[in-house]
Amino acid sequence: MSSSTVALADADKKLTQFRNCRVLRNHRLVEDDVWVRGGKIIDPEKVFFDEKRQADVQIDCGGSIVAPGFIDLQINGGYGVDFSFDVETVQEGVLKVAKGLLAHGVTSFCPTLVTSPPETYHAVLPRIPRTAGGRHGATVLGCHVEGPFINTDKKGAHPPECIKEFEQGMATVREVYGSMNNVQIITLAPEKAGAAEVIQQLSNNGITVSVGHSMANLSDGENAVHHGARLITHLFNAMLPFHHRDPGLVGLLTTDNIPRDALVYFGIISDGVHTHPAALRIAYKTHPSGLILVTDAISAMGLAEGRHRIGQMEIEIRSGRAYVAGTNTLCGSIAPMDECIRFFKKASNCSIEYALEAASLHPARCIGIEKRKGTLDYGADADFVLLNDELSVKSTWIAGECVYQANGVDSNAL
Repeated sequence: MSSSTVALADADKKLTQFRNCRVLRNHRLVEDDVWVRGGKIIDPEKVFFDEKRQADVQIDCGGSIVAPGFIDLQINGGYGVDFSFDVETVQEGVLKVAKGLLAHGVTSFCPTLVTSPPETYHAVLPRIPRTAGGRHGATVLGCHVEGPFINTDKKGAHPPECIKEFEQGMATVREVYGSMNNVQIITLAPEKAGAAEVIQQLSNNGITVSVGHSMANLSDGENAVHHGARLITHLFNAMLPFHHRDPGLVGLLTTDNIPRDALVYFGIISDGVHTHPAALRIAYKTHPSGLILVTDAISAMGLAEGRHRIGQMEIEIRSGRAYVAGTNTLCGSIAPMDECIRFFKKASNCSIEYALEAASLHPARCIGIEKRKGTLDYGADADFVLLNDELSVKSTWIAGECVYQANGVDSNAL
C-alpha cells in the first residue's frame, strides 16, 4: 500500500466535531454540533456508543450559522468566463468560476449555456463533465442548457438566428446537442410543436425539464407538467405577464390541474434588478415550497463596468446592471448567490432558515439530490457554509474540508 493510500485512509477515519454553532436542520436553526467523517455528516451517537470514540479534531465555529452549501442551478459564467462563448478554454473557465463561487458559499452548480449553434453544444458539453468539488472549486452537477428550443418572441438576450424547432422531435434534440450525458437541466418553450413528447422522453431519461423563454398559456404549462416538466426558468422574466383570464406560466404556482404529487419549482432572480421586491413577495407567499434562488449570473459577475461577452452577444454593464450592448434589455445578473440570499431575505421578510433553504434544499429537491446535497442530515455530503447573522460567508466547506475562508476570520474560531 502506497503512502498516499494510507494518508487517504487516515483522512477517511478522522472524526471532526464542529461545535459552538447554530445548525440548519429540519427547517430550524438549532444549537447543535456537526460531526464529519469521510466527507459525510455522521450521527455522533453511533460513534459514542458503538465505537467509544471522541473527536480527533474540534473546530470552534464562534457562534456561526452552519447551513448546507448553496446550489446554483442557473449560472452562465463569471469572472470574465462565459461558458457558451469561450469554447476552446471552457474547461479552464469552469474551474475558474467553480473556484470563485466558493467565496459566496456555493458548493455545487450547473454551468448554464445560452442558445447557441449546434457546433457550440457539440464542443462544449463533452468538456463539462460532472465533477466532485474540493479546494479546486464547487461541484459541477451537470449542465443547464437554456435553449435553443425557445420562443423567439421571448428570446431575451438569446440570439434569434440560433433558435430551433422540434422538427423531428427527440431526433432533432440529439442532433442539436450531441451527447447529453453531461446535461442536468434543459429549458424549453412548452408551446412549441412536439414539445410534450420531448419533455416526456427527457424526463424519463433523468433530465430536469424547465419551461421558460416562452409565450405559453397556462394550459401549455399544465400539459408540460403532465409530461414531466418540474421547473420554471427565472419566474416573471421572458414569459407572458400574469393576466387574470389566463395567468400563463405564472399560474403553475397555484394551478390544481396538475398531478397531485407534482411539485412545480421555479427559479427566481433576487438581485434587486430582475424581479421587483413586490413580485418576490408574491412568489414567496403564493408557492413557498417551490421557490429556488438562482443567480443567472453572467461573465461580468466579479468584473468592472464596461463591455463583456455572453454567448454569441456583446453585453454592457451600466450602473450595476447587465444589458445587451446598446439596448436596455437585461441579459443576466452580476450578483453572487450570497448577495441574492440577503436581498431576498430583506425583500420577502422571510425567516433566515427559509432564505438559506431556498438556495440549498429546494434546488437539491428539484433535481433529485436532496439525500446528499442541500441538507445537513446524517449521511449527506459534508458540504456546508458558515455565516454570520448578516448572512455573510465566513467559510465554505466541501466534503468536510475548508475550501474558502474570508479575510479576517480567525481559523481557530470560524
